[in-house]
Amino acid sequence: MRLPLASDTHFPKPDESLNVTPIPIVFDLDGTLVDSVPDIHACVAATLTQFDQPPLDIATVRSFVGGGVQMLWDRIIAATSLAPEHHQRLVDVFMDHYQQATAHSTLYPGVLDALEQLKSAGHPIGLCTNKPLAPTRKVLDHFGLAKFMAVVVAGDTQPERKPHPAPLQAAFAELGGSGIFVGDSEFDADCAAAMQVPFLLFTQGYRNTPVDRMRHDASFDHHDALPGIVQRLLQTT
Repeated sequence: MRLPLASDTHFPKPDESLNVTPIPIVFDLDGTLVDSVPDIHACVAATLTQFDQPPLDIATVRSFVGGGVQMLWDRIIAATSLAPEHHQRLVDVFMDHYQQATAHSTLYPGVLDALEQLKSAGHPIGLCTNKPLAPTRKVLDHFGLAKFMAVVVAGDTQPERKPHPAPLQAAFAELGGSGIFVGDSEFDADCAAAMQVPFLLFTQGYRNTPVDRMRHDASFDHHDALPGIVQRLLQTT
């Protein structure tokens, strides 16, 4: 089942008169709730400077985001003259910059209102991200998102990372059962597919694959559309 892309500038509120049983909803963070690439790019640039390397452009860094910090630096090393044996040192220096990085990140429009509506409708809400826990907590607190998250599974709180299903399984288990996953990337889509749960694709994030080539049950380009999509999905399943 695939619902249409939400591209209207007006999104009706969900019909509260319709009885829909709440289910857990788990979100990705970077590229789904928060546009964090400007901060990631700045931290990458600062790290590269310390290693006497020229900066990468923001589009290149954006294309490397999604698989966690270790994979980010695997890709940066492959794209530069950096020596692979410096990988862990690069990660450590990057994390020194990244721990508190929120100055250039922005919340996607409509996120807070969508989360408020979903929480008010009784849906347990959680987070499953490949971002390390310390900067994840910093971002959640900075943007007022922490109050919505009944569980936070980060890139260093489980042995595996997305697209392995284990982190998402852990998040759903804490919320009381499987439900819907909301994300923006191939890692998220593959993770949802591995768990066989509905996947809602935010199209303004960091994917490298066209929307029509990614597995998803519905897509949206503005978070104002999300509560209505969740309601329609639950009414048809």
